Amino acid sequence: TKSDLVSRDIDLLKEISKIYAAVSLTITATNDDLSKLIEPNAPISSNRFNALEQLSNAGIYCGITFMPVLPYINDTKENITEMVQKAKDCGAKYIMPYFGLTMRDGQREYFYNQLDKHFPQLRERYEKDFGQKYSCVSPNSKELYSVFHDKCLEYGISTQMNFYNPENPDQQKLMFE
Repeated sequence: TKSDLVSRDIDLLKEISKIYAAVSLTITATNDDLSKLIEPNAPISSNRFNALEQLSNAGIYCGITFMPVLPYINDTKENITEMVQKAKDCGAKYIMPYFGLTMRDGQREYFYNQLDKHFPQLRERYEKDFGQKYSCVSPNSKELYSVFHDKCLEYGISTQMNFYNPENPDQQKLMFE
């Protein structure tokens, strides 16, 4: 979810967690001003970090989907390092990143319009570097993944979710007389 309103359901999520529950909050930037530009209809990042902390404090398995990381906008070592630090501070158990974005037809036009509005200097660069590609990976992705993995290792944060694997109960035996 991108909504901090998930924290309203902590009691329900605690009950579900007796079997298995995981909450992933999408957070793209640690800076609220940048998050407002990137995700104009979503709560600011600090509200989502607060929700994450509430969930973690309640014992709910939770983490961050750190995507999209937009080339030339939020694909910086500083954003990566701050994201992992804030995740640790909030009690996140995992962070799943994608250092790039996908652009389907329709999405691309919308995204380019937003670039023109907020980052006009980047439009030509995106068209040159990515053209009509579906997957637009940050040119710095290799270095960013390295920084990301090192920080996650340092802070003990997983880079993937742990999924629930129920134990196989013993087969009930039928008794014949």
